Amino acid sequence: MEQNVIKFYETDKPYGCFSNFSKHAIHMQGKIWPTSEHYFQAKKFEGTEHEEQIRLAPTPMEAARMGRERSRPLRYDWEHIKLDIMYEAVMAKIQQHKAVRDILLSTDKQLLVEHTKNDAYWGDNGDGTGENMLGKILMQIRGEIESN
Repeated sequence: MEQNVIKFYETDKPYGCFSNFSKHAIHMQGKIWPTSEHYFQAKKFEGTEHEEQIRLAPTPMEAARMGRERSRPLRYDWEHIKLDIMYEAVMAKIQQHKAVRDILLSTDKQLLVEHTKNDAYWGDNGDGTGENMLGKILMQIRGEIESN
């Protein structure tokens, strides 16, 4: 039996709440982060003034742009911890927003795919060749919630 696939990306489309750009603020480390994207991008520069500048970015797109600027001093361990940071951010969103958690649980055992040609690591590269790490994190969290 073929597994059903749920593709998400745009925040105004079905399952858009799974996007890191969705307007679901998260409370972490004593601060409010406007989106999980803000948190993720800011953590690239934890403990520097860049972290707070990104937290205060007016939009998740601006936070993403700022986080990708290589003029900023990327933390030395980023490649080793980025999956953990993304997991923390997504888990916080799921735990803090019942509506998002309910939608995630409603997906049952379906494959969740961030469908975008803009990202071959977090998404599917638009053609299924990407690693879909955001989708995998969502499915991991869904499994953890279901088993509790």
